[in-house]
Amino acid sequence: MNVRIIATHDCSHYRNLERELKDLAVVYEVLFVEDHPEIVERYSIRHSPSLVVDDEVVFRRQPTEDELRALFKRS
Repeated sequence: MNVRIIATHDCSHYRNLERELKDLAVVYEVLFVEDHPEIVERYSIRHSPSLVVDDEVVFRRQPTEDELRALFKRS
């Protein structure tokens, strides 16, 4: 499973998302739109953070803990 947080450098929410993914033992990477402008176009990113799983944007906002548990429980 390929999990990516896509965020801006000044996003105040992506660190919370990181912490929640760590708590769920999900391996992920963080891509900053400022460093990877091509990712904005590829996934039509307009919000930060966004969560991409296996090349599909699953959240275009900060998901709740329950939403994350449900997503990764079925994986």
